[in-house]
Amino acid sequence: MSIGWRSVLGAVALGGLLATTSPVPAAAGRSTIDNPVIIWDRNAQTAIWDVAAQEPSEQIRSFAMVNAAVYDAVNAISGTPYEPYLVSPPVHGGESLDAAVATAAHGVLLALFSDQRERLRAQYEAALAAITDGAAKRGGVTVGARAASAMIAARRDDGASGDQQWVNGTEPGQWRPAPPLFLSEGAWTGHLRPFLIPGAAAFRAPGPPPLSSREYAREVDEVKAVGSATSTVRTQDQTEAALWWHDRRSVSWEIKRQLATSQRLGVLQTARLFAMADLIVADSGVACFSEKERWSFWRPVTAIQLADTDGNRATVPDPGWEPLLITPPLPEYPSGHACGTGARMSFYQHFFGRDDVSFSATSVASGTTRHFDSFSGALTELIGARIWGGVHLRSADDDGARLGEAITRYVVGHHFRPLR
Repeated sequence: MSIGWRSVLGAVALGGLLATTSPVPAAAGRSTIDNPVIIWDRNAQTAIWDVAAQEPSEQIRSFAMVNAAVYDAVNAISGTPYEPYLVSPPVHGGESLDAAVATAAHGVLLALFSDQRERLRAQYEAALAAITDGAAKRGGVTVGARAASAMIAARRDDGASGDQQWVNGTEPGQWRPAPPLFLSEGAWTGHLRPFLIPGAAAFRAPGPPPLSSREYAREVDEVKAVGSATSTVRTQDQTEAALWWHDRRSVSWEIKRQLATSQRLGVLQTARLFAMADLIVADSGVACFSEKERWSFWRPVTAIQLADTDGNRATVPDPGWEPLLITPPLPEYPSGHACGTGARMSFYQHFFGRDDVSFSATSVASGTTRHFDSFSGALTELIGARIWGGVHLRSADDDGARLGEAITRYVVGHHFRPLR
């Protein structure tokens, strides 16, 4: 599979995902307020970010493990209407969904964060205490425990947090640690065993524009002007968007939960939404970081400061140029954020069968709330935001978004399909 395009994703570009799906029906009966999948996704965020402060690559793996185990437990109790991810534990009928979700999530979180054992145990016991004792509760616990055990076993020795390192280059175009931190992190991500795709090599990006090309010069000039820390052409709204999308306490978590609530999804459909979204994003990260290693392209701050070395007469160096945002400690191409957001937004279009769904989220980093009327609109803004922040060239964002969409297309065609 090869990806050779650079246009910004929009509703038309993603239309193929909408052609073969139908809208998810509104849930009947149970309120979304007490949806255990949403509750335990919040609990997972507390463990993953609020306490452990995991880096983005670690975060997406952890969320994927938790929500895929929860999905397998819920899917089994619901009669296995969809393909399980790993297992479909045997059920006898009437097992408690609340007990199953709590047990599956707690089991995975405990395996990931053993140093949070006491806090997680108190949280889990409080959840079980709210469920009436009896066969239904015991059955739910058993189903959830089996789903968690399967996930923990499946991800053992999967390459997470390996010792791989990015290659530091010295030639024009080659990546090297960027100021102000001069760090090198996250190279293991491209070597992580995928959750769903056959391998990272099946999904390729075309590569950054040649240093000598007009396209490259245009992209450098664009980020040089609008992405500078002292830019006079970037608007206040663009500045806020750059900060909003860069928040390490990912706004995507709030969006995911808000969609489940606003679209009135039941427990099963929420579990399926969360599992598919998180697994797709995790695999988009694997493919994206594999491509980062393959191309090992320099960041805008390096490209602009050393523009006199790139052999392109149309670029002019600015040794004092600095971006609005702190440059991430890894190669530039393709954009990891665009890969993940492209995967998420194209998946949401598929899942809900439409693009024009409204949602919003609040960023602690920017102190602002941003509202969107469509999934494609959010992705378009993200692509711009990484340029406005001064950390990516446009081709890295466009190609990253396309790579994420390709991962979504593969997954929805091969996994989580209806069985009846």
